[in-house]
Amino acid sequence: MTTPSIHICSNPESVAQAAAGFIVNRIRHVLQKQDRFTIGLSGGSTPKRLHELLAAEPYRDQVDWSKLHVFWGDERYVPLEDDRNNARMAYDTLLNHVPVPEDHIHLMDTSYADPAESAHAYERLLHRYFDGQPHSFDLLLLGMGDDGHTLSLFPGTEVVHEINRWCAAFFLQQQDMFRVTVTRPVANASACVLFLTTGAAKAPALKEVLQGAPNMDFYPAQSIRPEKGELHWIVDEAAAQLM
Repeated sequence: MTTPSIHICSNPESVAQAAAGFIVNRIRHVLQKQDRFTIGLSGGSTPKRLHELLAAEPYRDQVDWSKLHVFWGDERYVPLEDDRNNARMAYDTLLNHVPVPEDHIHLMDTSYADPAESAHAYERLLHRYFDGQPHSFDLLLLGMGDDGHTLSLFPGTEVVHEINRWCAAFFLQQQDMFRVTVTRPVANASACVLFLTTGAAKAPALKEVLQGAPNMDFYPAQSIRPEKGELHWIVDEAAAQLM
């Protein structure tokens, strides 16, 4: 199992700056060896500043956006126009500002009457891209909640233990909404996983995820350990204060 590399930065801005540099270098390096770069984006508040940096100089011109294929790790089952939609945030902060071809942007479609159909459709898409490949995403970006969740793998939910399906839909009682998420098998087949975590509220969970006894029912982020790829955490001093 992959041992995580932990990078501690002084504050959220320096986390975003470090992540932007990491991502640009990773894209450039991988595209020297292959013709496409697949990236899985995350939702939440932490990536917003990262997206703004990638969409502006000096980073914007360092990426061959035409070779990126953009996916999502999870989605709230609300329309694309809804401010809670992860893809909406990504369009507003990044994708509307960089020249990624529209047919390279692979949304989790929330227009199905049944969220399970959305999950099935996304799973088929992932298999089309990654079956027979040495790994799934070239880079999967993730965050972690105060409760230790990542993707839509929340403490105490059955989807944390899913090992066959690559994508699943379920109703999250505490948020009163359906979620669609990629699962551990496809996440852990990534060539590289990058977690971004900031803020003192996340310090207890971060300590447990990185240093605590294994208990992915309580801390699902523990379950993301690429089988053959790299695992990086870029965190700020507030989040790392208990480590």
